[in-house]
Amino acid sequence: MAESFELPIDQQALENNGPSDTSLQVHSVILAGGSGTRLWPVSREQCPKQLIALIGDDSLLQSTTRRLDGLESSYRVAPRLIVVCNEEHRFTTAEQLRASGRQYKLMLEPVARNTAPALTVAALAIIESEGDGIMIVMPADHAFRDIGGFQAAVDVGVVHAAKGHLVTLGVVPTSPETGYGYIRLGDALTDDDVTSARWLDGFVEKPVLDVAKQYVESNQYLWNSGIFIVRASVWIKAVQQCQPEIYTACSTAYKRSVSDGSFVRLDYEAFKLSPSDSIDYAIMEKLGSNDSVCSGVVVPVLAGWSDLGSWDSLWKIMPKDENDNVSQGGAVLFEGASSTFVHSERRFVACVGTRDLIVVETDDAVLVADRSSVQDVKKVVDRVRTERNALAVNHRKIYRPWGHYDSIDNGDRFQVKRIVVNPGAKLSLQMHHHRAEHWIIVRGTAFVTRGEESFMLSENESTYIPLGVTHRLENPGRIPLEIIEVQSGAYLGEDDIVRFEDTYGRG
Repeated sequence: MAESFELPIDQQALENNGPSDTSLQVHSVILAGGSGTRLWPVSREQCPKQLIALIGDDSLLQSTTRRLDGLESSYRVAPRLIVVCNEEHRFTTAEQLRASGRQYKLMLEPVARNTAPALTVAALAIIESEGDGIMIVMPADHAFRDIGGFQAAVDVGVVHAAKGHLVTLGVVPTSPETGYGYIRLGDALTDDDVTSARWLDGFVEKPVLDVAKQYVESNQYLWNSGIFIVRASVWIKAVQQCQPEIYTACSTAYKRSVSDGSFVRLDYEAFKLSPSDSIDYAIMEKLGSNDSVCSGVVVPVLAGWSDLGSWDSLWKIMPKDENDNVSQGGAVLFEGASSTFVHSERRFVACVGTRDLIVVETDDAVLVADRSSVQDVKKVVDRVRTERNALAVNHRKIYRPWGHYDSIDNGDRFQVKRIVVNPGAKLSLQMHHHRAEHWIIVRGTAFVTRGEESFMLSENESTYIPLGVTHRLENPGRIPLEIIEVQSGAYLGEDDIVRFEDTYGRG
C-alpha cells in the first residue's frame, strides 16, 4: 500500500447524498476475530467457534456469508465479502470462504484489538476501492432462525444508514436474559416512513436478573445484537472525532499493509498501537452527546437470534425431545433425563436422571457443567491455559493450509499422527533437528522429496526420513492423500521445523 494513501471522503457529498443515492453499494462486513472461550472444549484458540459447524453442516462463518443472499434492497449488494480475522486463522478462514463459493477480501489482524479497530480497517478498504458504501457489520458467530425477518430489518436499516445515521439492530427480547447487553429505545423517528425505527437512547451493560425483568416488562429495551449498518464514510468520521488514537493506528496500519492475493496483511507495529475497544464503547455510547457525531438509530428485529455465546444458548435454539433434552453429534442415550444438552464427537454418552446439565465430549477433553453456570466455562479455560496450555489452544486434530493431521498416540520419545493432504497440496520443504519420521501410505498417492532424491509412493508403501534430512510430502492425485506418520526422537514439538520453501508463505 502506498505511503501517500489519503482518505478519499467527500464530506460535502456525504451531506448531500440521501436515500436516492443508489450508486452506493451494500457491503457484507464479517467480524471473525472472536475466541469463543465459553464454548470450550469444542472452541479453541486455534479453531474458534466461528470456524466450527455447531448448527448443521456449515460453520458459523459460512452461515454468516449467506445471510444477505436474496436481500431485496434498492442498493446493489457487493459480491465480495470483507472479512476481518486473526492472522493465525487465515488459512482455515480462507478455505471455508472458498468452499462457500464467495468472493472475499480477508483483512488480517496481527493482534486482537476488538471490534472498533476491525470495523475501521474494513471501512478504509471500502473507501479506498469504492469511495463510500453501506456496511452491514455482522459477527461471524451468531445465528438466525428466520433469515427473512433478519433481512427485513436490514432493509429498514439500510435506508437510515444511507441518510448518514449509525444503525444498530436491536433484538426484541423473549426472556429476561442476564448474559446480553441491552439497548434503551428513544423516541420514534418523526420523519420516518418506516415506523419501526427508533432513536438510540443508550446502551446498558449485562444486568442482574431483577433488572433484566424490568427491562423486558417496560418494552423500552432490546437485546444488543452487535449488528450495525453504517456508511463507511460516516463510521470513519465518527472514529476520527471520538477515537482519534484508533483512527491514527488503523489508518497507518492499512496504509502500510501488504496485499497478498485475497489477504490484506495489516502492519503489526502500527496496528498494535490501537486501543482495544468495542464498537459499543468506542462510538455507539457517544452518539447524542456530541452534536458533530452522527445520530444512532435502532431497528427492532425478531428473527430467532442467538449470539451462541455459551452451551446454554445453543441448547435454547436446538430441537428438543419431549423432556427438553438435546443431543448433538455421536450416539447419546437419555434415561430419565431432562433439560440436558450433550455434544458427543466420538464416544457413546449415556445420561441417567440428569437435569439442567451440559455434557461436551471431544477427543481430548470432557466438559460437565450445570446449565446455570455455563458462563463460568471461561474461568475453566483460564485455568486450563495456565496448567495444560495445549488443551486451550488446539484440538487433537490440527488444520493446516494443505489439509490436517490428527495426533493419534504419543509417549516417551514417539508420536503417531494421521495426516491428510488435500489434492494438489504440498507441505513445506523442511527439516527436523530432533526427530526422524516413518511414513506409511494408507490412501492415495504421495510424491516424496527426501534429500537429493524424489519418488512416488502408493498405498501400503512406506519410507523413512532420517533426522536432519530435508524432505517434503506432496499429493499429486485427485483424492485426499492419507498417511500414518510415526515420529521418534528426543523432542517432538511442532517448533522443531526448519522451513526452506513454503507455498503458503510461512516462515
